[in-house]
Amino acid sequence: MINKYVIRGVLITLFFGLVHFVLIPVHVPRPSFIPGFAPPPDMWPRVVSLLGMGIGLFSIATAVMESRQATGKIAPVPWQLQLRAETLLRLALVAAVFAGFAWMLPRLGFLGSAILLALATFSLTGGFRYRLLATLLALMLPVLLQLFFANVMYTPFPAGSWDVLPALR
Repeated sequence: MINKYVIRGVLITLFFGLVHFVLIPVHVPRPSFIPGFAPPPDMWPRVVSLLGMGIGLFSIATAVMESRQATGKIAPVPWQLQLRAETLLRLALVAAVFAGFAWMLPRLGFLGSAILLALATFSLTGGFRYRLLATLLALMLPVLLQLFFANVMYTPFPAGSWDVLPALR
């Protein structure tokens, strides 16, 4: 049974499939020789896109299993998607958040931009009961990612012209 949750999973899978199979091979150059055990430049984008496709497939599977239970919680929708104003507003906010991240990256650097991106992303998910946890995760995950790449992988992230946290490099 096709419902809005199955369609959402299909769209997520198609988006990350497009990124993995079309955009990464075209826009991320892969050198013919990579010294030592250094990962190629397209490794992390491919990992993220494969994880996104896995999330989409998992979403499809759970939506199909829940619709087969016939609990009445998941109502089927027609093929013409009925977009609500809230959905369009949330989509516009997500686009604005990512545009803001792209604008802030050269100014704040990776760390500051990633913290603000995580805060905005967590607030857009609507989990307002867990504000403290979301704030801690938004602060800690980018810092841990920065420390891991700077100290273990020896791969610095962009600093930015307004970078206020150079001590983590």
